[in-house]
Amino acid sequence: MNIPEISVIMLTYNRETMVSHMIECILNQTFKDFEFIIVDNGSSDKSGEIAESYAEKDKRIKVFHLEKSTISRGRNKGLEEAKGKYIAFVDDDDECTEDFLEFLYNLIEENDADVAICGSTTKDFDEKKIMNNEEAIETLLWRKYYNVAFPTKLIKAELFNENRFLETTKYDDIYLMPKILGDAKRVAYHGNSKYNFYRHANNNSAWTQNHKLLDKATLEEYLEVYENRTKWLIEKFPNKKSTWEYFNWSFMISMVEKVIRLELPNCENPLEFMKAVLKEHKNEFLQNENLLDFEKEWLGKYI
Repeated sequence: MNIPEISVIMLTYNRETMVSHMIECILNQTFKDFEFIIVDNGSSDKSGEIAESYAEKDKRIKVFHLEKSTISRGRNKGLEEAKGKYIAFVDDDDECTEDFLEFLYNLIEENDADVAICGSTTKDFDEKKIMNNEEAIETLLWRKYYNVAFPTKLIKAELFNENRFLETTKYDDIYLMPKILGDAKRVAYHGNSKYNFYRHANNNSAWTQNHKLLDKATLEEYLEVYENRTKWLIEKFPNKKSTWEYFNWSFMISMVEKVIRLELPNCENPLEFMKAVLKEHKNEFLQNENLLDFEKEWLGKYI
């Protein structure tokens, strides 16, 4: 049996009006040596049937049907079935260029990297960076060039041997992407846009575009994931402890500002928790070399 170079993994859930577009984006790739694993995550519409209809026409497509589950469970199912040397994730409501896979494959192979990252329509930079794991994580956390989303990355399959998506949270990419980069020896980035994230109200992260959608449960889950991520980063790279703490506190002060300015309902408990943490570490935060001017202003205003 031929082992494909790339396993492309895509979840679909109730996207019958969108899923065909991304399937065709992958089938039209200039790079042909891939398998396309589609996980129907319990759709109640025709998304799964549409995927099956494509599988009948192209043997590279394999469709698996799950009962309604989390995004993490669906992605883990894709990883369980993947046979490729490299793993790429795409979302069923997005689109990519025809050379998306070829661009990432050349980038990872030519630089002997464990992870390759391209740009997207919202983060399009004609810049190249070859980074070690620590540099790649710090660049990730600044969120200028790329973010924690798994689309836009091509990852050596072996990096998932010890890493899986946590099925207890909706936001496991926040925690898992740094772990993937942390286990990589070399990360190759070229920021040309090859992927388009389609933002709409049903996105899992829609609140990041419309902060009024932020609610208590989402905020508490983010705080837990950020805290766990920070602890792991400090253990992995203790020499950058102040940097990892900065990013955690930076998230908190930005959330404090949004909760208060937008008068978000039912967020009193997480607000008081964040204010207490920031008050305890206020001097360390103020003295941190990464502190931005507006964060200093917000600390004075809200803490």
